[in-house]
Amino acid sequence: MTRSGTEDTIAAVATAPGRGGVGIVRVSGPASADIAQGVVGKKLTPRQAEFVDFRNVGDETLDQGIALYFEGPHSFTGEDVLELQGHGGPVVLDLVLSRVLELGARRANPGEFSERAFVNGRIDLVQAEAILDLVNSATRQAALGAVRSLSGAFSERVHTVDRQVLALRVYCEAAIDFADEEIDFLAESDIDDRLEAIRERLATLRSNAAQGALLNDGASVVFIGAPNVGKSSIFNRLSGEERAIVTAIPGTTRDTLTADFDLDGLPVRVIDTAGLRDTDDPVEAEGVDRTHRAMAEADIVVEVVEDPCADPAPQEKADRTLLIRNKTDLSGRDPGRVEAGVVRVCALTGDGFDDLVAELKRLAGFRSGEGAFTARQRHLDALDAAGAALAAAASRLEEGEGELLAEELRTAHEHLGTIVGETSTDDLLGEIFASFCIGK
Repeated sequence: MTRSGTEDTIAAVATAPGRGGVGIVRVSGPASADIAQGVVGKKLTPRQAEFVDFRNVGDETLDQGIALYFEGPHSFTGEDVLELQGHGGPVVLDLVLSRVLELGARRANPGEFSERAFVNGRIDLVQAEAILDLVNSATRQAALGAVRSLSGAFSERVHTVDRQVLALRVYCEAAIDFADEEIDFLAESDIDDRLEAIRERLATLRSNAAQGALLNDGASVVFIGAPNVGKSSIFNRLSGEERAIVTAIPGTTRDTLTADFDLDGLPVRVIDTAGLRDTDDPVEAEGVDRTHRAMAEADIVVEVVEDPCADPAPQEKADRTLLIRNKTDLSGRDPGRVEAGVVRVCALTGDGFDDLVAELKRLAGFRSGEGAFTARQRHLDALDAAGAALAAAASRLEEGEGELLAEELRTAHEHLGTIVGETSTDDLLGEIFASFCIGK
């Protein structure tokens, strides 16, 4: 299951590259206690922090800091673990790590500490992914959502549905075994009610997971429109800084500019583009080409026009397009939401921007990150596959096909198992843990 055996001892710098106040060298495996003895010169008491010298083979001090030793299985990885917490310079950390490697450890692969925690049953696959999600979180709500997933909130909901699926499958298989009896268990029992309840619970879980995936992945928003309609002014106000140059000269923006910001908890990448118009300027023409590419890749297309003007031609992503009528300070019309997908604003004063933010959230499908857990696209795919299997199971039940009903329930169980790692392939595990940084 793992990319390497767990009989050896691994080590890595666990803190981010660069200089800092504290740097940590992490060790995990059966040789951790002996390595601790070799580095600090004495046996460490488990779970007790000690201020010690970190020494080389010649008993020369390499650094001073805190040494912590954890006996397995009472550690993050489930193995014996040593942490050497010293100063955060790259040179001194390399000296300490080199000493640890001299004493028998090898360099850890990316994500190998978390992988060992998964293999040893300390965390499931959702929790392992949540570690990386927490590190990469772009908003406060995304970070809190990752902590909820790390604490098991998402996994427990998956297990709750899975237990119900498994119990119903066992019942159906028992009914098949008694097919020769006078009682038709499939017809006389409450299987249909139980199956419907499971499908409803799964649908709720899928909806919550979709919000968690948005917290993780965020949404990309591209601004388009004719030159000098105020795209860059709106971009600057949303991003909270003067990222785009704003002048009265049409065609000032000739390339795509990006900014990341927090939209009430939703991570959003906003892309400001060159104005759409025919041009003989090769530089501006390249900017227009990039605008079209950005439109094709974006989750939401925001078309900016001056207010008032005729409605522009519909965009290809009509259900994901927001029309902004800018410059209400000149038109004299009230800013705010006109209808679904249409907002009047004034980029100069910020009037109407609350409604603009609300419409962006609606188009992204984001309700709220409060209380949410983070999720990934693979989780949504597995939940969709389980839902399809349960829908097929309902059809089998209507047709009285007990054996095929049980088979569909087995399929649903397997898809749910891939979420937490109970039925995952080695390729999937390798792909997930390889995306981690060294030391995690």
